[in-house]
Amino acid sequence: MSAPGDVAVLVSPLAGRGRGAQLAVEVLAAFRDAGFTPRLLDATSGAAAERQARDAVAAGTRAVVAVGGDGTVHAALQAVAGTTTPLALVPAGTGNDLVRALGGPLDPVAAARAAAADLEAGINRTMDAGRSGDRWWATVLCCGFDSAVSDRANRMRWPRGRRRYDVAVLAELARLRPRELTLVLDGESQTLPITMVAVGNTAWYGGGMKICPGADPTDGLFDVTVVGASTRLELMRTKPRLTEGTHVGHPSVSVFRASRVELSCPGVTTYADGEPVAPLPAVAECVPGALTVIGTART
Repeated sequence: MSAPGDVAVLVSPLAGRGRGAQLAVEVLAAFRDAGFTPRLLDATSGAAAERQARDAVAAGTRAVVAVGGDGTVHAALQAVAGTTTPLALVPAGTGNDLVRALGGPLDPVAAARAAAADLEAGINRTMDAGRSGDRWWATVLCCGFDSAVSDRANRMRWPRGRRRYDVAVLAELARLRPRELTLVLDGESQTLPITMVAVGNTAWYGGGMKICPGADPTDGLFDVTVVGASTRLELMRTKPRLTEGTHVGHPSVSVFRASRVELSCPGVTTYADGEPVAPLPAVAECVPGALTVIGTART
């Protein structure tokens, strides 16, 4: 069993180009200073991270601390969602979209100290989480153009880093075509041509793109942003507007709200929190209050 003051600290050694590993010492110190006994979970793969976090929750850890980007948070989420064990977010990645959505400190040491203070004081907040099959997610589930880019980038071995994603974007733009997707929102079905669909529990994805600007992670509903059939030029013109969320005023963009979203389109994969979740057809369900978090702005 876990010790009474135990805290599990999950660190991604790859997050932020090694930044997560560098911050581990300061994060551990922040929790020790608050009277806790932090244990380092230094997983080297996503599967190992999920397994170690689940073991820590089963052993009764007081909290799981995710030190990394949204991928690290996604791994920790598989252990804590649907339980009362709180999740602390220490941003050390390139995206950090969940921290942005919840108003937590973007400085990682400040985030660790805020989480330790909340845990010591017994302060937390709850939020909704998305569930697709046996996978939990916290930010945005997307499919269509963006998921095709991610699929292609994941298959590529060159170039490395951000340039690989840029090359994948150009390749997918060259073969851009509308896809016929069946969308079922709380039982109401429609089939329509789409460029992409984003199911938002929170507003941001992709490292600061406000794809679902009206999403509220405490209302029990997803915001569903549908980008209809677009030309290459229209898509490139609309993309910059994602930063401010003003794309929802474009004639080809529609926004819906639902607690259960069913998506069906052959040959398409869904991604959530930047991680592959499931091929279509897939179902996204909003589970109210499924996630407890500490160290973020409180309402």
